[in-house]
Amino acid sequence: AREAQEDYIFALLTGYCDPPAGYDLKEGLHYNPYFLGGSIAMAQALYPGVYEYPDGTPASVSQMAKDVTEFLSWVSQPEMQTRNEMGIKFFMLMLIAIPACYWWKRHKWAPLKHQKIEFQQPKAATRDQTGSTTSLRFRRGAPKH
Repeated sequence: AREAQEDYIFALLTGYCDPPAGYDLKEGLHYNPYFLGGSIAMAQALYPGVYEYPDGTPASVSQMAKDVTEFLSWVSQPEMQTRNEMGIKFFMLMLIAIPACYWWKRHKWAPLKHQKIEFQQPKAATRDQTGSTTSLRFRRGAPKH
């Protein structure tokens, strides 16, 4: 429910330090400048060397905070795998549908693209069956210049 959720958790886990001079810190609270107000009841949870990585990665506070943050992000979105699979299926479908729609559009409208509509005045002032004195004529082929 915060902006930059992962960054906030990472900063909160790595931000413990001594309070500045003149800062009144109550008993049982710890100073963390990234927490609102600077006073937090949770003690520092991560210390260097607390955990030993199987691949030999140094267990720094920053590395462990990053791992905790990534894990919490992964756990908070259980539907992410399904959403990613749906996205891949959607794009694969679009790879087929977009060219097919483009081909259909070109095939459907190609005859009308080369049709010329001309307005012609009638030779005599006679009325046709609809009562109109003007007519439109459709002709196939490219327009003549």
